[in-house]
Amino acid sequence: MSPIWTFSKLRVEKLMLHRRFLKSLLCAVLTLTGAGTAVAQSTTTAGAPAFPAKPIRIVTSDAGGGSDVIVRVIAQGITGPLGQQVVVDNRGGGVIAGEIVSRSQPDGYTLIYYGSTLWILPLMRKSVPYDTVRDFAPITLAVSSPNVLVVHPTVAAKSVKELIALAKSRPGELNYASAAAGTIPHLAAELFKSMAGVDLMRIVYKGTGAALNDLLGGQVHVMFATAPSAAPHIKTGRLRALAMTSAQPTAAFPDLPTIATAGLPGYEAVQVSGMFAPAKTPAVIIARVNKEIVSALRLTSVRERLASTGVEAVGSTPEQFAAKIKSEIARMGKVIRDAGIRDE
Repeated sequence: MSPIWTFSKLRVEKLMLHRRFLKSLLCAVLTLTGAGTAVAQSTTTAGAPAFPAKPIRIVTSDAGGGSDVIVRVIAQGITGPLGQQVVVDNRGGGVIAGEIVSRSQPDGYTLIYYGSTLWILPLMRKSVPYDTVRDFAPITLAVSSPNVLVVHPTVAAKSVKELIALAKSRPGELNYASAAAGTIPHLAAELFKSMAGVDLMRIVYKGTGAALNDLLGGQVHVMFATAPSAAPHIKTGRLRALAMTSAQPTAAFPDLPTIATAGLPGYEAVQVSGMFAPAKTPAVIIARVNKEIVSALRLTSVRERLASTGVEAVGSTPEQFAAKIKSEIARMGKVIRDAGIRDE
């Protein structure tokens, strides 16, 4: 046998062995890759299937309202991180929006952004097509907005204690302006009356603007006004600010005391609003949406835009928001029952 032939045969055999090795290695890699893909697909299915894979709808109040402005800022902040369009769907009234979302699929694609009306309204109506605690999964408390206790300059009170003393000396003579029943300005006044033990007569208005106009004109004495609406008139001296309704001082009026520190310990009446999903929405979806909203609320640009509307960006865990709602239902529920407040 020729040495050259033997050498060539050996080279061919080695080449064939090398090819078999490469083929076996490739099969092993493909097998592992397939297994990894299967595991990844299984994990995704077990949690949330590629969420979000389509646009998200957020139902809220009428266009142009306070919640509408806030939710559009939030929607812009989370659209990029979620990689899907976030659409705002304006629906009139808390009942309509609440009913739509409570009956939606719990898949994270239909959410609701609302304030206290969502959980206060059922306390004032005999029949509401949803149960706030049972039918919604809180995602995050987004913003808070305290009111400011203001009086007309002719009212002889320059502090909370002086207002209480004046009201006690003239029971039923002082009045306060209020728009819709069950709103935070209304409940703030009734909570004040209850805790201070005073009698203030409620003067009902169709809207906040009309109420504020009569306060400026001296037709009414007291109002728990929103900070943005009252601020210009406080600066010009047409209204006198006594205190904030929040538990802590606020950036809007850093020099004003809170009602709690100025005479009524434990007092707090703040408008809060946040995002909810239908009940039974998977926890992994709740966590994802919470993460993106809270991250957006931490952005300086978002905080500044929200501050310009008179609200303070907050952000919370779903558990913290749920606890806040249950606390408000218990606390304000007592105010509503004691004052006999019904939806007008």
